[in-house]
Amino acid sequence: MSIVVTAATGALGRLVVEELLERVPAGRVAVVVRDARKAADLAARGIEVRVADYDDPAALKDAFRPGDRVLLISGNEIGRRVAQHTAVIDAAKAAGVAQLAYTGVLGGPEADFQLAAEHTATERAVLASGLPYTFLRNGWYHENYTRELPAVLGHGAVVGSAGEGRIASAARADYAAAAAEVLTGEGHLNRVYELSGDTAWSLAEYAAEVSAQSGKEIAYTEVPAGEHLRILTGAGVPEDFAAIIVDVDAAIARGRLAGTGGDLARLIGRPTTPVAVAIGAALA
Repeated sequence: MSIVVTAATGALGRLVVEELLERVPAGRVAVVVRDARKAADLAARGIEVRVADYDDPAALKDAFRPGDRVLLISGNEIGRRVAQHTAVIDAAKAAGVAQLAYTGVLGGPEADFQLAAEHTATERAVLASGLPYTFLRNGWYHENYTRELPAVLGHGAVVGSAGEGRIASAARADYAAAAAEVLTGEGHLNRVYELSGDTAWSLAEYAAEVSAQSGKEIAYTEVPAGEHLRILTGAGVPEDFAAIIVDVDAAIARGRLAGTGGDLARLIGRPTTPVAVAIGAALA
């Protein structure tokens, strides 16, 4: 039996693997990747590398073994994810895995925004499979915002259409630690975890923190949704993805990403990383 991480060379996947290696020997860990060359460093550490693609059901048949504990990290190709995830679920069921953990979105069926639809459909497919499951409904990552800091500093503004809505984000590493816990610990089968940061913040508060830490005057500029869309597409963001960003801001304004239920902190056994820490690290 192995603990298997799919999409293991991605940003979240690599962090999950590192967390697993702090808990179990490398020989108990396997990764599923599209390109074995990108996982050469993991293989060198004694991790089994299995090559398969979410778009290749035939290859996925060899990706899992009976009794494996599997983390299905959601794909990033919006519009294709239900079919991709279903292929993984089918392969996991055929193999007889002991656990299928899935990284969904905070709120599950209550998340009424466009980006959540494929996650909800995936959860339904997991339930229909009859596999022992763990739903890791991840909230927003700090990195969703801190990766945009060069542009924010360049323009002197955080621009959005989220109003006074609040965001209970956490560090990607916090979510990785939670995933490693449910894959190595006990009592997590057929459980749902709503994962979010301990403290919710508004974009205005985020801008004020960036200003304080950078020494530059940064303000939050609220714009109507249509103007927000035009700004994003004007900056080169593809229109379909820009529309999703604007839709997420509307969800933030409705309070959909503000929940601070504490599941994440309880799973990782410590407070979640404050957004101010993430800002400082990104600025450094």
